Order: sequence, then C-alpha cells, then structure tokens
Amino acid sequence: MASTGHGHDTLPLETLEEQLGHAFTDRGLLETALQHSSYANETPGTTSNERLEFLGDAVIGLAVGHLLYASNPGWREGDLTRATAYLVDRPGLAALARSLELGRHLRLGRTERQSRGHEKDSILADAMEAVIGALFLDTGLEAVHAFAMRVFADRLRDVPVERDPKTRFQELVMARVGEFPRYNLITDSGVEGDGERFTVEARVAGEVWSQGVGRTKQAAEFAAAARALARLDEESAKSE
Repeated sequence: MASTGHGHDTLPLETLEEQLGHAFTDRGLLETALQHSSYANETPGTTSNERLEFLGDAVIGLAVGHLLYASNPGWREGDLTRATAYLVDRPGLAALARSLELGRHLRLGRTERQSRGHEKDSILADAMEAVIGALFLDTGLEAVHAFAMRVFADRLRDVPVERDPKTRFQELVMARVGEFPRYNLITDSGVEGDGERFTVEARVAGEVWSQGVGRTKQAAEFAAAARALARLDEESAKSE
C-alpha cells in the first residue's frame, strides 16, 4: 500500500476505477477530481476539483431525477424534488464516497491533511460530485446513469416521499397568515462535524415561533420547523 504524501495511505487509481465500474479514457479527469483546492493552492501547475464538482452536482441530480421519474410514475413534482434532494444531499454523497474509499485517493493541502480532511463530509461529498463530473466528461450521461442506478438501487426503493417539516410548516403558515416563515441563524460554533453546530430560529410575522439546532443549517431549520409544527398541534388541541 503506497503513501504519496497525502497524509494517509492511498490506493492506486485503478482500484477506484473498479469501484466506479469505469476505466477512464482520460485519466487526467479523474486525477483532477481528486485534487482539493487546498492541494491546488500549494501545488503550482495543478487544478482544483471545484469546476468538476459544480458539473457533477448538476449531472448526478439529473441522473437520479431521471431514475425517480421513470420508476415512480404516480409521483408529483414535489415528491420527485424532495426524493432527489434526499438521495444526493451532503451526508448521502459523503456516505457514498466512503463506500468507495474515496478519501484514500484525495490530494489535500498540508492543513487539511493534518485535520484529517479525507474524513470530512464536506470534502468527501464535494469530491464525490467532482468524480461524477469527471465520469460525465469522460464518457457521457449514460455512464453516470448506470453508476447512479447501481449505487442508489437500494435507496431508490426506500426513499421517503412524505413532506418534510419545512414544507409542511410553510404551507400552514401561508394558509394562515399569507406569508412564508423566515429562518434566522442565531449561532454557529464553526466546528466541522459538530452535531449542534448551528442554532436557527423560525419567525412568523416577526414573532419567534421556535428554535432548532443541527449539524448543518438545513438540519437546524428542519428542527425548528418540526418544533413549530408541534406548537401548532398543541395550540389546536387546546382550542378543541
């Protein structure tokens, strides 16, 4: 097993290609997809994976959306949108990256190596998108579609379609007061991976209805919406 100065044991790219089910015609695309911005900043003549990440984000969303559209003819637009977001969110993509041992292929700058960046959800998810972008450029959408079909096959059957708390709270508030709830960030610990990093409050017509905490801003907003819904249920029960 080789160590190439990335700060952790690395695997040959052929191993990753086997996991992806694709041998790259242009190996340079795959190499670029694995180069974090911290590495590119410290290594003259190299390119970060950020542009490929942008492309991969769009491509995987299209591929997964197509799979969901084809396999669930009875679903409405909202169902498809929520299911796609659920499948390709940051935790999901990071988990997929871990299953492919993507972290052991990443090229990171010195600070990120020291802070074990190859284990961070944010870096893994972004790299996963970049690899998907590279796959698309090397072969086209058909290869990405086949990859998505294979890696998401089990999750496609189990994806939840129930409306999330933010959507339900938004619909109720709009029906009652004619405006959307607002979410304000209260605190951010700044600690990557902290389960209670963000604290967010939900406001309706200027009034604070609830607070929520979470590892991401989105998770904190969902928690705040869920608490607001619980408050609505309690108020409805008291009025009956």
